[in-house]
Amino acid sequence: MAVRQRAVATLPTLMRALRKESPSLPQRLPSLRRGFSLYDQVNLIDNVPEDQLRFQGYTDTGFTVNGVEYEGSLLGVGNLLLSWTPKKMSDITIESLSIFQAVRPIPEILILGTGRYIQPVDPELRKFIRSTGMKLEAIDSRNASSTYNILNEEGRIVAAALLPYGVSS
Repeated sequence: MAVRQRAVATLPTLMRALRKESPSLPQRLPSLRRGFSLYDQVNLIDNVPEDQLRFQGYTDTGFTVNGVEYEGSLLGVGNLLLSWTPKKMSDITIESLSIFQAVRPIPEILILGTGRYIQPVDPELRKFIRSTGMKLEAIDSRNASSTYNILNEEGRIVAAALLPYGVSS
């Protein structure tokens, strides 16, 4: 309670400090909209190397990666992008992910984009992914592509197996 009283007591002083003129002349504070637009102008995420994979968009049937539109499911490992055969969640099998038995260095995490909605992953598939030394994160494809971008830009060894966003079962 004392903290709140102290904060309320210092509010008038803070407001006067924010005003550059006398306390009797009210001035408008900068709008949040202006603050966000200034923030958007300093976009560090767009300053990534050209050879680094960056998911820039998605449709119900595919993805846009580094300015190129791809149809269907995609498998991204580090900065390598491959077309991937599964069309729906039930098509994802140990065989469809067998590339991870050969990939070196082993990605620390596999981000599985399950389409429009988060869907459960077969326990045998989870067991296989763990046996390769990777962790599994199964989320909708929109968030999976964003998560891949962030982790890849951090320089982490990451993989993504993404179904198109339009897949719902």
